[in-house]
Amino acid sequence: MIIGPPDTLYEGGFFKARMTFPKDYPLMPPKLRFISEMWHPNVYPDGEVCISILHPPGEDKYGYEDAGERWMPVHTVETILLSVISMLSTPNDESPANIEAAKDWREDYPAFKKKVQRIVRRSADML
Repeated sequence: MIIGPPDTLYEGGFFKARMTFPKDYPLMPPKLRFISEMWHPNVYPDGEVCISILHPPGEDKYGYEDAGERWMPVHTVETILLSVISMLSTPNDESPANIEAAKDWREDYPAFKKKVQRIVRRSADML
């Protein structure tokens, strides 16, 4: 369960998520997927979270991320969850996983805010 961080649009939300670990963990990163509905530029429509520390180690073939931003075996469940909370606080709309959410974030913030508020209310009702 990830609780929406204070002073963000996600405040008051209770979001179920599942972290799965590959056989070669900790050399490769786990995956984090929201089970609860989520509307965010860095969360794919299927709920999979797209943040740098969950990307495989090494250089980014597209040159967007520095190797130091990607997965390293020193990361823990705690550092992943802190990164997800940070992501909820400050979306990265320059490299979106959810194009429609990023478009709303940039071009129609009131609509984005309304969708998130609806999701937050639903998440609280699901407890």
